[in-house]
Amino acid sequence: MTWRGPTYRMVDGERIHGAWCHVWQRQRLEAQWFVNDLIVFADGAIMCGDRTDVAGLQRLLASGTLTPTKPGVPTLAAEPSKWLSRHGEPLTPEGFLAEVADRIEELSGRSTAGERCWEAIRRYQQGPTEHHRALLRDAYLAVPPHLRIYVLGDMDRQDRPLRILLTDLGQRVDGDGPVATEEMHQSALDYFHRGDDGVAQAQERRAVQYADDPDEGTGPAVTLHETVFPRGWPEELGLFVLRNDFPAPVQFAGETYPSVLHGYWALSAADASDRAQIGDAPTAREAHDLGGRASRRTDWPSVRLAVMTGLLRAKFAQHIELAEILVSTGDATISYTGLSDSPFWRDAPDSRGRNWMGRLLELTRSELVSQQALAEGDS
Repeated sequence: MTWRGPTYRMVDGERIHGAWCHVWQRQRLEAQWFVNDLIVFADGAIMCGDRTDVAGLQRLLASGTLTPTKPGVPTLAAEPSKWLSRHGEPLTPEGFLAEVADRIEELSGRSTAGERCWEAIRRYQQGPTEHHRALLRDAYLAVPPHLRIYVLGDMDRQDRPLRILLTDLGQRVDGDGPVATEEMHQSALDYFHRGDDGVAQAQERRAVQYADDPDEGTGPAVTLHETVFPRGWPEELGLFVLRNDFPAPVQFAGETYPSVLHGYWALSAADASDRAQIGDAPTAREAHDLGGRASRRTDWPSVRLAVMTGLLRAKFAQHIELAEILVSTGDATISYTGLSDSPFWRDAPDSRGRNWMGRLLELTRSELVSQQALAEGDS
């Protein structure tokens, strides 16, 4: 069963997280089956056409109104040997119900059956007693049967180490496998110890490789919205000054431009007369329109990032009050949004949005902070 998400519903202003999967449903016993979405939520609510809960879902499954597997598909023949089989238990209505209950636990932030099984494994590792083995057996059997082979996350051995460990000495594993011995139990226990050692080594390597990661998470993202001020720019400066169309004269490459946007589009033009016309445009929006219509320099795709970086450095070096606003964003991710700029420059809700403007602003901010630190050290 494949679960998809995220999804949610709102209850009294609170977002209730959910996940969904496909099931087969029919309105009446003689009606044809059709695929429907079954959505479960963190508060235990379940939607499949009508709203219900785990108990209601159990009744729907028992009545034959819902089924987690495609009706009419023949079931696989039983494996000749359970021990040698590479397949898990078949998905049944009872197993699906247990999986739904487990999904609700996960959405609500509580531990799942698989996580509780791992807790029981750790307990047994620390004290390999018969009591802890019995608790481990209960935890393992609480995992939905069709998901047990995945509980260890080992696609080679699947859940065999657990099945060995939970088989009493002298009994055949899975009824048709090898006879469980003390050596087999110890080998299964060693499997978990080796896994712990591997995780510890990986964490140690990661600590070295990621040594420059911030100790704390970054602050909330700063979004720079594209905004129009028909009555003129506000007197009190705000985050809008970080936009490229804000009228802050920039001296760059031997010329002075009314804004970063003027400079960017003027420098993109191949013809000198176009560059002059763009640089003299009354507004940044007009400079953008003129630049978009002009013939582009042949090397522009290769140099445009460097040009934009240089313009930003010049803007904030030449306008200290604007630099202070950029630095005030701290270590927050900067999302540069809008519709006028191409997805190459702006943040967009699909894979096209590369947010290069936001990234370059973050780079410029880092350089400003570094320069301030050097200046304070010299003073």
